[in-house]
Parts: sequence; C-alpha cells; structure tokens
Amino acid sequence: WLGALRFDNLALRSLPVDASEGGGPRAVPGACFARVRPSPLHNPRLVAMSLPALALLGLEAPAADLEAAEAEAALYFSGNRVLAGAEPAAHCYCGHQFGSFAGQLGDGAAMYLGEVLGPRGERWEIQLKGAGITPFSRQADGRKVLRSSIREFLCSEAMFHLGIPTTRAGTCVTSDSKVVRDIFYDGNPKNERCTVVLRIASTFLRFGSFEIFKPPDEYTGRKGPSVNRNDIRIQMLDYVISTFYPEIQEAHSDNSVQRNAAFFKEITKRTARLVAEWQCVGFCHGVLNTDNMSIVGLTIDYGPFGFMDRYDPEHICNGSDNTGRYAYNKQPEICKWNLGKLAEALVPELPLEISELILEEEYDAEFEKHYLQKMRKKLGLIQLELEEDSKLVSDLLETMHLTGGDFTNIFYLLSSFSVDTDPSKFEDFLEELTSQCASVEELKVAFKPQMDPRQLSMMLMLAQSNPQLFALIGTKANINKELERIEQFSKLQQLTADDLLSRNKRHWKEWLEKYRLRLQKEIESVGDADAWNTDHVKVMNSNNPKYILRNYIAQNAIEAAENGDFSEVRNVLKLLEHPFQEAEGFREVKEDAEEEGGTATAAACAEETRSKLPYCSKPPLWASELCVT
Repeated sequence: WLGALRFDNLALRSLPVDASEGGGPRAVPGACFARVRPSPLHNPRLVAMSLPALALLGLEAPAADLEAAEAEAALYFSGNRVLAGAEPAAHCYCGHQFGSFAGQLGDGAAMYLGEVLGPRGERWEIQLKGAGITPFSRQADGRKVLRSSIREFLCSEAMFHLGIPTTRAGTCVTSDSKVVRDIFYDGNPKNERCTVVLRIASTFLRFGSFEIFKPPDEYTGRKGPSVNRNDIRIQMLDYVISTFYPEIQEAHSDNSVQRNAAFFKEITKRTARLVAEWQCVGFCHGVLNTDNMSIVGLTIDYGPFGFMDRYDPEHICNGSDNTGRYAYNKQPEICKWNLGKLAEALVPELPLEISELILEEEYDAEFEKHYLQKMRKKLGLIQLELEEDSKLVSDLLETMHLTGGDFTNIFYLLSSFSVDTDPSKFEDFLEELTSQCASVEELKVAFKPQMDPRQLSMMLMLAQSNPQLFALIGTKANINKELERIEQFSKLQQLTADDLLSRNKRHWKEWLEKYRLRLQKEIESVGDADAWNTDHVKVMNSNNPKYILRNYIAQNAIEAAENGDFSEVRNVLKLLEHPFQEAEGFREVKEDAEEEGGTATAAACAEETRSKLPYCSKPPLWASELCVT
C-alpha cells in the first residue's frame, strides 16, 4: 500500500545537511538538518488514521485488505521500518521561548522522512513525531506519549476541517514501549505508552529556522549554532521563497531586497489572518514561541492547546503559562512580536528599517480586516459592511463574558434568531441562549481562589516592602487577578440561580435588540427578504461550528485509548471531519462506526461521553479540573 509513495527530497538537496549520524544530543553548526535514524518500538499498532490527510500523499483507502494496510501503516509510521526513498533527518532551529532566546532547539522528537509528491504534483513533507532521539533532544528521550499524540492527531484534523490553515496528521501509532512522564511536574511520574504521529505539511520550517544565525543574546547570553553564516541564511531565503512563494520569486528575481521584503510582507499578512481565524473559533495555541510559528502561515505544533468553552478573554489553556503570556486575548500581539523577531533574523538580507515598517503598516490592519470579515459571517451580516459592526461584535463578546456564555454554542444558536420572532418564541430563544451560560456552580469553580490566604497576605506585604524580591516570585497582575477572584467568589456565595438567570436574560435582551436592529438594516437593503434569510442562515451555519475538540472530548478518547479501546478516537475523528453539520449527521457517523466493527464500548461512547453529554454540549463540571501543561 505504501509502495505508491513517490519521494523527492528537495529540502535536503537545497539546504546544508550535517552528515554524521547518531552521537546523541549535540550542537549542530553550519547545517539546517542532521541525519538521524528512527528508534524502533515494541509491538506498534494503529490507533487511528485520517484518510483525507493520507489522500494528499496519493494514498487511497485500501479497497480490499484494511487490516493489512493498518499493519503496514503501524510498521512504517512508527519508525520501525524506513520507507524506500525516505531520508530521515532532524531540522535545526532556535527560538524565543516565553520571550527569552533559548539558543539551539531543533527537532528534539520529530523526524523529517522526506517529501512526497501528491497526485497533482504538489509536494508534502512528512514527519514522524515521537520516533526517538535526535541531536536536538537535549535532556529528553525523543518520545511522545499516547495522550499528547491523540490530542495533536485530532486537533490537526479538526483545524483543517474548520477551514483554518494547519499542518495535517495522517496516522497515530502506539506501542508497548514505555517512557516515564511527570505529567504535572508535581513529583508523581508514571509509565506511558510511546506513540508516534505522522505529520504532513508543505514544510515544517518556522520562524526559529532563521534564528540559528543569532549572535549572543544580550539577556540570556545564548547564541545560535550558525553565527556569521550569512551564506546559509541566503540559501534558506532562496529555498523558502522559490519553493513556497514562487510568485514572489518570479516578480522580484533581479532584486533580492525587494524579493525578501515581499516575502516578509506576505508572511506578516498570512500570520495576521491565521490568528484572526483562531480568535474567531476560540482556539488558544498555548505555546506561541518563535519556534512554533510556521514560515508559510500554518498552525503548527499542537501541545497544550485548548478551545475556549466559557468565554473569557484572559483564558489561559497552558497550565504552565504562569504569567498568561499566551492567553487568548494576547495571541494577536504575541504573533506580531514573533514577526519582529523573524525580522531581526533576516538582517542583513532584509534591513530592519524595511521590515519594521512593513510590520507596522500591514499586521494590525490585516488582522482587524480579516477578524471583522469573519465575525460578520458568524453573525450573518452578509449584505452591508457598516462601521458599527465592530461595536456590535465587541458588545456581543462583553455580553458573553458577563454571562459566562459558551463561545461555540452561543454563536451556533444565533443562526436561529429571527428579526420578527413573536414574543413567546423570543422567550424560548432566550431560554435556550441562557442555558449556554455558566451556572452558579460553574462560576464558583471558575472563580475559586487559588492562593492560600496566608500566602496572599505575605505577597501583598512583600509587594509593598520589597518590590525587587516580589518581582522574582510574583507579578502585580497575578495578585490583582487573585483579589478579583476572591471578590467574585464572595459575591457568588449570595447569588441564587434565579437571580443569575434574570441577570443573564437582561444582558442578552439588551444585545439581541442591537442585533435585531442591525439585521433589520440588512433586510431593508435587499429586494427579496426570503432569499436573504436563506443565505444569512447558510453563511452562519458554515462559519459557526457545532463541534470542536473540547478538552473533555479529547480526555474521554484518551482514557478509552489508554485502556486499549481506540474506537472513541476514531469516532471523534469522524465527528470533527464535519464540524458544521447537524447532530443527526453524527448519528449516521455513529452507525457507520458500529458497522465497521466498533465494540460495545464504542457504541456506548459514540454519542455520549462519560458524563452522558452529547458532543456539542458545554463541558461538564469535572472538565474544569483538566489541566494541560
């Protein structure tokens, strides 16, 4: 089955490769790749495969022997056997991690296998993530485990089907080989199964790929492994632009500075549009370091990501992001900061005064334009583009925040709101809308104080008496947030469910009246109100997903897989391939899954989770305890 793959490994022909194999972690100067060999796993077996992703490589669903194809995929995509034409290598890059330059990083657990030519002549880099030690593994073992691999596998495909630029995932293969992981860094290590994900993208080069030339950093003292190798920087720019931006190469073939400026402008705009897409589905990346930013504008490296449930602009999905650097509302400015670091890395081939001007002129304008265009679609504003729309969106988000509204479900429900709804139907709609807002119990969990009162008291005294020492162990923002939590939690003790409901209804009535007036303007501007309404609902339903990869859905799939049942991962994958469709569509998926030989457990899991909730439900209370680091 895999013999059909046609390799043509352009990156290794175009960029310098360190030829010495093995030798464990080391500095790799003067090279963009280092040759590696995958380390075999004991008894590899397929957890799931994405046929739409594998089709990019020209692999069709095997008509006859699915079992043999799955065994072949497990053998080759675990790294136990290397495909003919593959040339395993690990990519060298650096990065600013949480704002500080970290020096050489590189593919510590991922391995480039090569580039496969697709059926229409397009080129796809394929990669194994979790295949063993590379020169860039540092103190780690080059392995990934089942829970993180399932999350990356499912989210890569979920993002694609949501229409968001992303790397893809072809297969997820687990094994009986084990590694020890301390999941929450709290001294409670456990054995977990080594698992490998096949990742697919046009390229996995990133902003940090260009940071290998960085001289010693003024704050950390660290430097890139290829300082003073501007010849390699030129090689990389030639390769990236001619391969992934051929129209720019063609337009500026006689002027490298203009060409490089056009490339930087394009990646600036792509990145701005990408983050706008994230914000519009409530996606939080979690680790937006420069080494996790794609040079072609894809979502890359799924680690402690999370889709926001209850709308909170300051939502932090990464349990180890103590300062909230990568919070939901910080993502646009952080990506702009990262582009600034890419600009520095392109000097002298692109002078900083040119790139900084491009960044200032293009990024914010492109982000705001794309964000508002997308939000208009989410609200079904398909006819007019009015200045007031921006305020309507910010008022909606403020109402969501005040009522603890579920980001995905509120947007999904709005398509059933009608301008001329009669009073009784309006009350029904309001009931449905407020049912997607946080309950008193959920708010108590959300605002539960996180510090011991004595610790807080000591921190407050320290902030006054010894600001220098305080700065080493805390931030004023964190202390203010804790004080706000205490105040909110205290108010919640007095709040009844009825009080909360009437308050929430009042907030939503106010916003819905503004929305109704705005929709009225749409209708007044068209000749055929019925045709407008059909298009209005259609656009909303294709921009507001019913299903996203919520943490609790992923967790249920992970727990089943850790107990040897992969059917839930496969069911969730099918669900996420159709994020905008109605629930009855998923019932069909469930039946298909059972016909394919799903177990009784799979049938029980297919529509209901451990907490007996449909997949489109806002999360159960236990989900608030989930922590991803």
